[in-house]
Amino acid sequence: MATEIKAPVFPESVADGTIATWHKQPGEAVARDEVICDIETDKVVLEVVAPADGTIAQIIKNEGDTVLSSEVIAHFEAGAVSGAAQTQAVQSEEKVEQASSQTQAGNAPIVERAQVADQAPAVRKALTETGIAASDVAGSGRGGRITKEDVANHQAKPAAQPLSVAVGERVEKRVPMTRLRKRVAERLLAATQETAMLTTFNEVNMKPIMEMRAQYKDAFEKRHGARLGFMSFFVKAATEALKRYPAVNASIDGDDIVYHGFYDIGVAVSSERGLVVPVLRDTDRMNYAEVENGIRDYAYKARDGKLGIEDMTGGTFTITNGGTFGSLLSTPILNTPQTAILGMHKIQERPMAVNGQVEILPMMYLALSYDHRLIDGKEAVGFLVTIKELLEEPARLILDL
Repeated sequence: MATEIKAPVFPESVADGTIATWHKQPGEAVARDEVICDIETDKVVLEVVAPADGTIAQIIKNEGDTVLSSEVIAHFEAGAVSGAAQTQAVQSEEKVEQASSQTQAGNAPIVERAQVADQAPAVRKALTETGIAASDVAGSGRGGRITKEDVANHQAKPAAQPLSVAVGERVEKRVPMTRLRKRVAERLLAATQETAMLTTFNEVNMKPIMEMRAQYKDAFEKRHGARLGFMSFFVKAATEALKRYPAVNASIDGDDIVYHGFYDIGVAVSSERGLVVPVLRDTDRMNYAEVENGIRDYAYKARDGKLGIEDMTGGTFTITNGGTFGSLLSTPILNTPQTAILGMHKIQERPMAVNGQVEILPMMYLALSYDHRLIDGKEAVGFLVTIKELLEEPARLILDL
């Protein structure tokens, strides 16, 4: 008897999703907990797995179709595997075995055909149409499986896919935006149009933190199992500054101001699917090791495409670090409905005047973008100066000064 396969339950912040990839087609054998479908939402890609061993009886929602929370997307037949599916599985194994023997003989083209045949139907079609070798594409799916988005992303990379054109020929390539990229674009555009965004700048001497890190990083890692980075200092300094300036930790909801009595700091992370902002919860209760471990775990999840919606929901303040890409100065855009965002940048040695003498110090520019509808310039500058002072004198954080 066929059972229904439904889309996951979406949270209130996600209205719907789009069927990104069907990894299995009707009649194909499926193992329990095997990924059969990817659903792309505004924030993450959700995986739908098989409820038991069996086959896909019927696909209700095709790739590209919009689906709602808990909507039926397919029918599943548990238990017996169809003869066609068994034959297909045997043929696939024969292709892989044949490819293995051909590899030893140096026959690469046959190996590539076997690699393509081993992919999901939609992926096979995309690889065939684009002429991209499966071995050249880094898979982001479970177990390293290639998705249609992986193929599209690989195709969009100029370095990986140079265009062979005649001299003087002008070439264009049109690649559709992913749902996540479109949503990020909409939010960034809305932030610039719907807020009175202003940015204030300052600079911080990173020498005290760098010296502290150099002195204690080995003992810290041995004790806590986590590397001591700069981000934990910034998260803790921002948390203390938020306590002193509650408006920076607030948000605007219509005609109301919502003051949050907790500190959930989002850390912007760049992934292959686009910019994501996972949230560290209750940072006032976290120690440095917990902050570092939390950021590390989110980085791994982002890399593997495993961030859940719950990881990125909420947040009262955001920190973004353009310095990892070499940015010396920038104006970060608000992550609405938050009213402020802190931008970190590259650490660069510069000549600075210290007590009438010129010293070469490792300096970092800081940028605070804020919504002037709620936060006055005095508060914004005071907030940023507080972060500067706490970072230049780390003992203040420990002694609560």
